[in-house]
Amino acid sequence: MSTWDVDRAATALLEAEDSRTDRGPITDEWPDLDLATAYAVQDETLRRRLDRGEKLTGVKLGLTSRAKQQRMNVTSPLTAWLTDAMVLPAGDPLPQDKLIHPRAEPEIVFVMRDRLAGPGITAATALAAVGSVYAGIEVIDSRYRDFRFTLPDVVADNASSGFFVTGPVGRPPSELDLALEACLVEIDGQIVDSATGAAVQGHPAEALALAANDLGRRGLAIEPGWVVLTGGMTDAVLVPPGAKVAVHFTNLGSVFLSGG
Repeated sequence: MSTWDVDRAATALLEAEDSRTDRGPITDEWPDLDLATAYAVQDETLRRRLDRGEKLTGVKLGLTSRAKQQRMNVTSPLTAWLTDAMVLPAGDPLPQDKLIHPRAEPEIVFVMRDRLAGPGITAATALAAVGSVYAGIEVIDSRYRDFRFTLPDVVADNASSGFFVTGPVGRPPSELDLALEACLVEIDGQIVDSATGAAVQGHPAEALALAANDLGRRGLAIEPGWVVLTGGMTDAVLVPPGAKVAVHFTNLGSVFLSGG
């Protein structure tokens, strides 16, 4: 194959994921890859995941915090897909044999009660559609070497999707001030970072509205029962084998992750 297209990019990214082999950014070889085409690549990788038996269970947002945007040298959030294969049951060790260079980040997680269809969704409308709120840890795992990519690259790569685990405490959003909901990130017993929900677009509901409106422009919606990862509150931390990660939230309890 001498030229790049959606099919070739989807194949390259899924092969890298399946073989745990990192690669250079696609834009190094396909510099004309734009955001709309990158989302087409992402949708094609989802189609192939569903064809092999995975089930669509929700959406995730990426690069919603200033810390993440600065680290990755991008300026815009993005949306991506979640499937049941990305769920890590609480207490299970991280399957390092399925990952390249995993990193963990704390997230505020929504489980949807109502359908949310953009455009025109506000943060208040979005939050009113949420059934319950959980603490979570997302494990991201870019297929790009050294996490070096442009915005179209990471969109095509399904926002560096890996695994996620949620905590045991679910609360209705009316009981929480999510902008002030704080978390502490602990690695092997040492606190390494902290943040509040305001780090996620000013309020996690703003991220949810952004996702609904982004999907709405593509003729899609957030469906009842879906899980929505609203984006990393802090920068992501490496999770080498044997590491113990804990994230402690003010009102949403604690989430634990073993590096395997």
